[in-house]
Amino acid sequence: MKKDFTPEKELLFLALGGSGEIGMNVNLYGCNGKWLMVDLGMTFSGDVYPGVELVFADLEFIEDRAKDLLGIVLTHGHEDHIGAVPYFAAELGVPLYATPFTAELVQRKLEEAGLAKSVDLYVIDEDHGAFNLGPFGVTYVPLAHSIAEGNALLIETPYGKVFHTGDWKLDEEPIIGEPTTEEELIAIGDEGVLALVCDSTNVFNPKPSGSEGGVHRSLMEEVARHGGKRVLVTTFASNVARLQTLGDVARETGRQLCVAGRSLDRIIDVAKQTGYLQDFPETIDFDTAMGLPRGEVLIIATGGQGEPRAALARIAEGNHPIELVPGDVILFSSRQIPGNELAIGRVMNQLAARGIVMVTDRQSAIHVSGHPGRPELQALYGWIRPELLVPVHGEMRHMHEQARLGRKSGIPAALVQSNGDLVRLAPGAPGKLAEVKAGRLVLDGDIIVAADGEAVTMRRRVARDGLVIVVLDESYGPTVEAIGLPLDEDLAGFVEEAAEDIVSAIASLRGKAARDRDAVHEAARLAARRAAQRWSGKKPQVKVIMLGEAQ
Repeated sequence: MKKDFTPEKELLFLALGGSGEIGMNVNLYGCNGKWLMVDLGMTFSGDVYPGVELVFADLEFIEDRAKDLLGIVLTHGHEDHIGAVPYFAAELGVPLYATPFTAELVQRKLEEAGLAKSVDLYVIDEDHGAFNLGPFGVTYVPLAHSIAEGNALLIETPYGKVFHTGDWKLDEEPIIGEPTTEEELIAIGDEGVLALVCDSTNVFNPKPSGSEGGVHRSLMEEVARHGGKRVLVTTFASNVARLQTLGDVARETGRQLCVAGRSLDRIIDVAKQTGYLQDFPETIDFDTAMGLPRGEVLIIATGGQGEPRAALARIAEGNHPIELVPGDVILFSSRQIPGNELAIGRVMNQLAARGIVMVTDRQSAIHVSGHPGRPELQALYGWIRPELLVPVHGEMRHMHEQARLGRKSGIPAALVQSNGDLVRLAPGAPGKLAEVKAGRLVLDGDIIVAADGEAVTMRRRVARDGLVIVVLDESYGPTVEAIGLPLDEDLAGFVEEAAEDIVSAIASLRGKAARDRDAVHEAARLAARRAAQRWSGKKPQVKVIMLGEAQ
């Protein structure tokens, strides 16, 4: 390999996101001087980065080598696989490839960003569509997932084939789409697979994930059980199979369907446009829904992860046209994504205080995961029979556990890597070659900046310890303002004493230091900070502004 990491006569793999974490999937394959990107996702900040919602993988490595990047292949339409497309695709300057449903979601994102004419988007047949890019031959292999058109990729190279699963599960009753059969997967394995690059999310689940058909039956039973009550179901908007199920449940239980949430409206529109949900019931508006007898409406709403601006949170607050009263029912047809427990709990507690009955997947089989449990992983191992297992899409504990499971199940070797690990898959023994930059970026307002940059770091410090502002004016002496210090009634006393300390600190400077702007600035800063710590126990950030002769 050249020192600039240009792939030579070899097959390389590099995750810039999604390995060591769940979400933000960005994977690169390198071969004969060229690169292929699989997925370009994002994740959500939660409380990690104050004032920031969207988090991206740092693409500096491949941006520096964009001339050798051939294209971006998208496995499916979840945000952790396509969410970063409108922010980076135009800059990378390569075409995108996706099956119809995913392509339509991406096209709308590009249009919203004003990039529809700047990025080439090729629509590939959802039924084993195939194409070639330089040394890579790519074939879509449909697999079940919690969104329409989930796909694995069979990537053929001069050094062997890679079966890149994307997000997947096994489902005998998928409701939407026709996954590749066991026989077809065995046939792929028969032809020889070098590496299985595989979803690790549910590796600790000892049972299969379950079927959408089973969810249909459970939702039917739950809705029927609550006759005479207004029933709301919250689920992931992207789960087209679940939406189809809920449309059928509404029809079969004699209820009209109402949808609350812009993302649900968008997904339903895209699904219909690409051939799904063709017999989905006509939906009614909020006013019509609220005017019906309580037992004659079924509501689908966003917000099952506790999102503060989503429909369910607003309903819980009583700040939405959809109204629920004591005894009405909410079915959580979704799982708690790790990290969202507190937000979900807040919404649930608000609903409970209002007397709303809640049913989750712990009480009834009204949700199944879109990721494979251990039996499904072992089944795929037996069908594909790879020489090497490369776990991805999981925290480190998930990936190491899948490596152990794979070796225990007969796969000869497993390679656990993390974001930034450049590894060689072939030829020769697979292993790590180098560690490259693989940081995080955030969308801060309208600007993409480093997640560990000064702006976010300072915001986190101010949130933790507060801020003191000192204005030095030669004519009037120091003015002190405190923001976020826990002083309340003691604030005036602190301000007076801090100002006195600042005057004393500056007066104690001797010789050149007394006339040195930087020395005066630092003396004032330290005096204010020490006073704040003495009064509050906090070590706030201190901003000193020098006016007049004090400059």
